[in-house]
Amino acid sequence: MKSPLKAKPLNNPAQSLEKRLVDIALDRVFFPLIVSMLVIAYTVYEWVRWYFELPPNPVIWTILAIVFASYSAFKIVRTFKEVKLLEQGIAGEKAVGQFLERLRSDGAEVFHDVQGDNFNLDHVVIHRSGIYVVETKTMSKPATGKTELVFDGQQVFRNGKALLRNPVIQVSAASAWLRELLEDSSGRKVAVKGIVTFPGWFIHSSHNTSKNNIWVLNPRAIPSFIGKQTASLSAEDVHLLKFHLGKYVRAKY
Repeated sequence: MKSPLKAKPLNNPAQSLEKRLVDIALDRVFFPLIVSMLVIAYTVYEWVRWYFELPPNPVIWTILAIVFASYSAFKIVRTFKEVKLLEQGIAGEKAVGQFLERLRSDGAEVFHDVQGDNFNLDHVVIHRSGIYVVETKTMSKPATGKTELVFDGQQVFRNGKALLRNPVIQVSAASAWLRELLEDSSGRKVAVKGIVTFPGWFIHSSHNTSKNNIWVLNPRAIPSFIGKQTASLSAEDVHLLKFHLGKYVRAKY
């Protein structure tokens, strides 16, 4: 399997500082702390053995070493796999976010990583043509073969089989949540469309039309699809909805 992204996304603001912060935490805090704890634990053990005049017992320590080493190896392997998926997901969301940022030149407001209760919206676009929730699915591509998906209006299919977790249901729920949030906050009735995007995948569908509330698109196509829709919000509406969503986002942090 390989990453669906052809090129790494551009850096976000302060990205190098964030990386430096993580490196400092690992190199200067966690590693010295772990080493210190191990040395202290062994020192305490030696003092106890000296005080009670206990003979060496390598069998017990060997068994413990085997058990802990096996458990650590298992956890490390699983962690590496999880980290790889997380890194791929982060890269995908950044890449999609950078495509969406182009809409700002068309008067749109773009929010990233809007937090709910135990869930998040990857991206939200408030544009003169409406409000959009964008969910990014950074799915690994096969080493060989087609990288195509089919959207039938209800589900997304890969090689004739529906994806195990239906992203259409997820983005529909996210859209409903955002609609309720903005209506309660602003007092305005609003419509929210859902977009599921798969970086690096070609999408076959006849259901990505203005009549449908859910689209499944390649991220490159999102700005043009949104820009071609009929205007339904005024500049004042866009600003008002941006204010209310921004107020919510700041309150969550």
